[in-house]
Amino acid sequence: MRLAWAYLLTVALAWLLGEFVGERTVPTLLLAYLPAGVWVLPAPLVLAWTFWKRRGVGVALAGTLLALWGADFLHWRPQPGGTLRVVTYNVARGTLGTPGQIAGALRAADADVILLQETNFVRVGFGPELLAALPGYRVQAAREVTTLTRLPVLATRVDPAPGSGRAFLETEVRWRGQSVRVVNAHLNTVLVSSALRGDLATVRRTRDVRAAQVALLTEIAARQPGPLLLGGDLNTPPRGLVYRQLQRAFGPDAHGAAGHGPGWTFPGLFLRIDHVMARGLTPTRARVLAPAGSDHRPLLVEYP
Repeated sequence: MRLAWAYLLTVALAWLLGEFVGERTVPTLLLAYLPAGVWVLPAPLVLAWTFWKRRGVGVALAGTLLALWGADFLHWRPQPGGTLRVVTYNVARGTLGTPGQIAGALRAADADVILLQETNFVRVGFGPELLAALPGYRVQAAREVTTLTRLPVLATRVDPAPGSGRAFLETEVRWRGQSVRVVNAHLNTVLVSSALRGDLATVRRTRDVRAAQVALLTEIAARQPGPLLLGGDLNTPPRGLVYRQLQRAFGPDAHGAAGHGPGWTFPGLFLRIDHVMARGLTPTRARVLAPAGSDHRPLLVEYP
């Protein structure tokens, strides 16, 4: 019985601290950025123990369900198709695949707007080969992010991202007679691995750089009213203060509103860190596609 209660309370406390305290302290930041599936791992042992003892089964089940819910294994939304298709994809500087592999995946997605990150390719010629394999798109680029669209482009704007050599690329497009601002972003990573070496100063420094970048994104969102979309590798799990701040500025997360399951876009660590959020647009379907030439997976979102 004690084991079941300890498991339930541990999962509940970890979720609450990671969600509502999050990046304010280093320990709660680590809780927020820890793969949520970790809390599911003890469930079989706890359930087996309570069944064997014939005590605390209900509490163990409650802890298991809470862990599964927190890790989005129970997440499900209806998924009708849409007419506006948006893809975000970190292509890992071309180090894990070929232009043909990446272009093939993007052509299969048949997206109207493609948001790519880490397009500062290592191999000379990789970028031109990739773009040549994606005819029909207008191309906008800023440092290591690139936006491709089949829609009319009305304007572009580039904002340097604080504390880094990166930039946020804003592209204003016309869709169904209205202007839609599309922001392509690649936030810096919080170097959680530094905590394992006891280097908490680095964790705090990278956290503060990201806070400045999120503040700039919030300013970008507030510049003008109307439909607005943010997509990219935000290096942020779907919990914590940064995630909620971005949603307040740009609108609901597409996967949360129209996705299935955990939606791991970075499967190597069982994390969903690539997101699409939108204001004035309601997603109908969000899907994580098969990987092709990257350690990330493409995220495809459709709007009616």
